Amino acid sequence: RKQVKGLVNVEGFGLLKAIRWVWLTGGVPSPSGKDPFSHILFIRNERPEVYRNTYKFLEPKDYVNLRFTGEFLASYDSIALHWVTNNRDIHNIFYGKKLLKWSTIDPEKLPDLKQAVDICGVIKPEIADELGLSRDVKLVMGCPDLQSAAIGSGAVRDFEGHIYIGTSSWVICHVPFKKTDLFHNFASLPSALPGRYLIAAEQETAGKCLSFLRDNILYSKDDLNQEDPEPDVYRKFDRIVERIPPGSNKVIFTPWLYGERAPAESESVRAAFLNLSLDTTRGHMIRAIYEGVAYNNRWLMGYVEKFIHRPFPYLNFIGGGANSDVWCQILADVLDRKIRQVGDPITANVRGAAFLASIALGYLSIDQVAERIPVKKEYLPDSANRKIYDELYREFVGFYHGSKKMYRRLNRPQ
Repeated sequence: RKQVKGLVNVEGFGLLKAIRWVWLTGGVPSPSGKDPFSHILFIRNERPEVYRNTYKFLEPKDYVNLRFTGEFLASYDSIALHWVTNNRDIHNIFYGKKLLKWSTIDPEKLPDLKQAVDICGVIKPEIADELGLSRDVKLVMGCPDLQSAAIGSGAVRDFEGHIYIGTSSWVICHVPFKKTDLFHNFASLPSALPGRYLIAAEQETAGKCLSFLRDNILYSKDDLNQEDPEPDVYRKFDRIVERIPPGSNKVIFTPWLYGERAPAESESVRAAFLNLSLDTTRGHMIRAIYEGVAYNNRWLMGYVEKFIHRPFPYLNFIGGGANSDVWCQILADVLDRKIRQVGDPITANVRGAAFLASIALGYLSIDQVAERIPVKKEYLPDSANRKIYDELYREFVGFYHGSKKMYRRLNRPQ
């Protein structure tokens, strides 16, 4: 928090410093401490010996590259959330002297930078021999999971959107410009594709809400239960949800189990079931989770569409949530958009990494990626469900605004 404060503060940010930071990078370090910038400062301030002995701070995929090649490097997209690179020119990204000064991070502890499609280096001979690979194998820099998923979704053209539901969730697209929506906590940052930005707008918990239901409520190990979850429990959830009419008997679930990032950043908001009654069944509550995640996605999608000045005609759907046919239809109905269920949606990240390597090595063009993504099925909005979902969505957003102060009181830091 010390790094982002100034003489005049708005929502925890020094106004002038925030304006300059956003102008250069596209964002500002989050006071919540959830980004790599804060992690480094934590180590420096709380583990000074570890900090002194650290040669370079690397993100996970860059550390893997180090082990394979011996090269200490980061890509423009993997370093972006350190908030120390000048991203104004997508073709000329570099560490900003002023940004490094504001961050108070020692520049020599940060890696050199390359594009995600650049060659990181040649595999170390001992690693090649251990894995049975040729000693002349080249490693591509690669990218983090969000950027990789964007490629693996097949939505690689400008303004072509995709939605992801896994542990977390997002509704994003590639764009040709740098821009920031500071009020709703997202921006376009360097993507893995050369010369392109990618909107970074993540929501904290989505599919995680179902695993929370499974592990903490239905199959919690206590005096009522000692059994492990059934392996096909998510399919059973789907079957239950399919039998419940849209709207879940007007039960609303807010999926903020770990606070929220976008379109409203809050460390204090929490999940809730609203409007329970004696008529409420377990089925209503399970379907309400599916619908609550969709309301949250719609909330974010509205601001993303304003950001790009156009509606999405369709969204490619990836992640574990995309294995659920009923969730596909719920999203189509709640978002009022065509949903394209991508085939084998859980492997979108891995597929994206493979396509990125193919682009880097000249085997594929960016446009050819979209042609190679299988679409299992398309789901169209059912107009019969428009009224109930519009009503419940308004109440969903209204509840957030009406409960913010309560959550701040309940969950203020101790």
